[in-house]
Amino acid sequence: MCVKQNCGSEIREGDFSPELFARLVPALPHIEVLVLNGVGEPLLNPHLEPFIRKAKTEMASSGWIGFQSNGLMMTHPRAESLVDAGLDRVCLSIDAISPEQFKNMREGGEVDEIDMALSALRSAKKQCNRPDVKVGIEFVAMKNNIKGLPETLEWSASRGASFAIVTHVLPYGEQHADEAVYCTVSDQALNLYNAWRRRALKSGIDIQRYSEVRFKYKRTRQERAIVATVEAMKAEAAQQNIMLDVKKLLQVEHERLEENTAIFGKATEVANKTGLELRLPELTLKEQRKCSFVEEGSAFVSWNGDISPCYFLWHRYNCFANGWNQAVKTKTFGNLAHQDILHIWNAPEFSSFRNDVIAYDYAFCASCGVAPCDYVQAEEFEQDCHIRTVPCGSCLWCTGVFQCLS
Repeated sequence: MCVKQNCGSEIREGDFSPELFARLVPALPHIEVLVLNGVGEPLLNPHLEPFIRKAKTEMASSGWIGFQSNGLMMTHPRAESLVDAGLDRVCLSIDAISPEQFKNMREGGEVDEIDMALSALRSAKKQCNRPDVKVGIEFVAMKNNIKGLPETLEWSASRGASFAIVTHVLPYGEQHADEAVYCTVSDQALNLYNAWRRRALKSGIDIQRYSEVRFKYKRTRQERAIVATVEAMKAEAAQQNIMLDVKKLLQVEHERLEENTAIFGKATEVANKTGLELRLPELTLKEQRKCSFVEEGSAFVSWNGDISPCYFLWHRYNCFANGWNQAVKTKTFGNLAHQDILHIWNAPEFSSFRNDVIAYDYAFCASCGVAPCDYVQAEEFEQDCHIRTVPCGSCLWCTGVFQCLS
């Protein structure tokens, strides 16, 4: 789950400094949310409380400050110190409540430590008279833990959690790909395929056999019907402007998808029963993409001052999110140590990039039958097959399968 421990990662260790934080101050009155996350553990930064305290005095009263944490250093004194400084929201990572499974998934961690962290935060809210502080959890859904989601939510709610974020695991390599439980086809493509499949079965035609018969020189009448049905389905998809990757559609594990849908249904029931605010991810990719990072006006500032537009382009790494190995390159628009934050944000290059992203007039690699192509696999990205310079075609964050504190 950690990008720093996987192939292709070029992330250097470092702490966000007070000097760099001071250069963020001009932007603070203009922002609604400050999330003090990095590619690491926020509680390791010795300046965390001063950052929170300073931001609290500069931001509008309606804004909030938070971070995500593994919770291992959330002692009672630290929880009180953070809440007293002005912390509004904290999200603890917990992917299982079975002690053995938790250890296997989070090396060096114990469920009891999360229990103690939740207890410390409950106590700090009372001690500091801050009942408004929201405490939640993040659950990374994988093949080996998804069945335990409803139980984990109930356990967390009983210990004071008021919200839960569920996200899918981002596979960083082929060896992790089987743990992903999201479907790498779009919702519209899958709905269209399922409709054609049901109609075809009523006529005795099994389009699941398409790969087997499509290249046969001599086909039986039944086999010709299979090919003709799939071709008609492709034609309808083209009319509706839906891209079909037939190979991926034929590989969809329908039974597994139904099981995971049922598990999410049980998780929703638990949330309704306990009052937990639950954010579930999509189980299939949304055809209608929405980049919440850009649309909600986010900027990511690394510990060394580099400014990026989103989580996907925040750091350099390899991933296997789409079913093929992809080298993701960092996209930066300036450095806070050398330039003014508002100047970087309002610069024509950054502004133009944001406008291009929310136009969504670029490739959707997940739905493409020929991906990965030379465009996205180039050593340095220059353009995609739509002749667009936005390196977002292979990003799955905008399809709803990955989530974070926001």
